[in-house]
Amino acid sequence: MLMETNFVQPSIPKFDGHYDHWSMLMENFLRSKEYWTLIEQGVLAAAEGASLTDAQMKAIDEQRLKDLKAKNYLFQAIDRSLLETILKTNTAKDIWDSLKQKY
Repeated sequence: MLMETNFVQPSIPKFDGHYDHWSMLMENFLRSKEYWTLIEQGVLAAAEGASLTDAQMKAIDEQRLKDLKAKNYLFQAIDRSLLETILKTNTAKDIWDSLKQKY
């Protein structure tokens, strides 16, 4: 017997200039995707010259990939004209902090 599921993919909250409302929706969205810790803490980076184990390198690579996914959601949430005003877009945390500071 086949069960039909009516799962609807949540839509990405679009930034409409009302930062407080959007940030609440976007935070909830990113938490549901398990990316919020990247916004709070940023991406871990190895100290220059540090030698890492394979497991540590893998963990950093996985975190960078998650950050790219979080950045993708943020890029989809804001329009191009706003994105052009954000000076630092290296990480999802950079984008979030820039928007928070601006608004």
